Amino acid sequence: MKQLHNLIMVILTALLSACALPVEHQTPEFTPPVAWDETTTPATPSTQPVESRWWRGFNSDELERLIADTLTTSPDIRIATERVLQADIALRNSRSSLFPTLNLDATTRAGRSESSSSTSLRTESSRAGLAINYEIDVWGSNLVAWQGGKASFAASHHDYEATRLTLIAGVANAYWQILAIRDRLTIARQNLQIAERLFTIVEARQRYGAATALDLSRQRTAVMVQRDALLPLEMQERQNLRALALLVGKTPQGFNVAGKGLDDVVVPTVAGALPTELLVRRPDIAATEERLVAASANISIAHAALFPLKLNLGLASLLSNSEFAFAGLGSPVHSADAIVTLTRALFDGGRLRGQVATRESERRVLVENWRKVVLNALKEVDDALAVVHRSQIQEQTQRAIRDETALSLELSELRYKEGSDGLTTLLDAQRSLFSVEEQLIQQKLARLTATVDLYKALGGGWQLER
Repeated sequence: MKQLHNLIMVILTALLSACALPVEHQTPEFTPPVAWDETTTPATPSTQPVESRWWRGFNSDELERLIADTLTTSPDIRIATERVLQADIALRNSRSSLFPTLNLDATTRAGRSESSSSTSLRTESSRAGLAINYEIDVWGSNLVAWQGGKASFAASHHDYEATRLTLIAGVANAYWQILAIRDRLTIARQNLQIAERLFTIVEARQRYGAATALDLSRQRTAVMVQRDALLPLEMQERQNLRALALLVGKTPQGFNVAGKGLDDVVVPTVAGALPTELLVRRPDIAATEERLVAASANISIAHAALFPLKLNLGLASLLSNSEFAFAGLGSPVHSADAIVTLTRALFDGGRLRGQVATRESERRVLVENWRKVVLNALKEVDDALAVVHRSQIQEQTQRAIRDETALSLELSELRYKEGSDGLTTLLDAQRSLFSVEEQLIQQKLARLTATVDLYKALGGGWQLER
């Protein structure tokens, strides 16, 4: 016990006096723009993070339920969770090198031998050993490896947040797609009713000689075109439902949503952050920077390997008896050994310096990857701001155009009944209304999608803990 106490004191002294190499990490130099190019947006830039459950701003209870299911049952979320768990296990394993190892070895043996004179001899022996071994972290490489492991764990956690944000945005956009298709189906059915009603009018006029057979054929064609337009929309609806089911983690067969269209969906106003704030708002940027920290730790470890001295301390205590097994230990023999091992590499052909150069190159790659992620983030925000603002204006304009086009069709129908206009004018009015109504749905869908993309580009309510 006294020897064990002395060894522990030696180890603690070595730990306190270890020449640990610090992890030298600096965030890459980058000067973000002062303001966004899209300065015409109605929202004022804010330094406050986005509300954590930003999807509530769309006023859709069904979307909230879908996202809640996604965060529970989605395979992507579960995979990301397991990766965080694996990183945590790796971190705990890296910390184990900071502590000594303790091994216990115990054996007992019993045997009998007979000589030529029929004499039987029984032998018994016991042996128990306790060994403690510790590699003193002279250059601090074990400690640095643990710090690098902490950075890798943090990066995996940020990756989880990035996956979560991407998945939520994907579910919202897939849901908008389904509602938009259902709106388009409603409009297509209404347009089919209009075409059928006008066909009835043309048919009546043809019976009385006021319209030709060609007029009737052209309107019949318009009816068939509108009826045929329903089929691809119905197929798209089913395909988008199955795609949404996969995102949520549900069985595609039998999956459905209750929403009928986009009319009840509110488009919230998003306050865009300043470009200087973006670097601490996005989990993908934070994950990339943590990987830079881990790369810096790898460089420090490679530098530590250039110092050839390695110091191992060991203590072995042996308890043995050559006459009795453990059941009757008798008078055992005690022995103890303390071992100090010094290791020095004399020649390695440049291998260790090559490892340093490799780790430094790997970090330079990660620096450029960090810059790429930041530049892409700046682009995504400006793109989303542009689409949000312009789609809002286009939607308002498209509504006014739709109202005027509907009025034009109504007047054209009256003039056709009176014989003032020909069928060509009426058909042009039909096609214009059908086209404008389609574009109106597309504009609102674009506005909703751009709003979700803006939330995602701003980090979706996530913010780096300072």
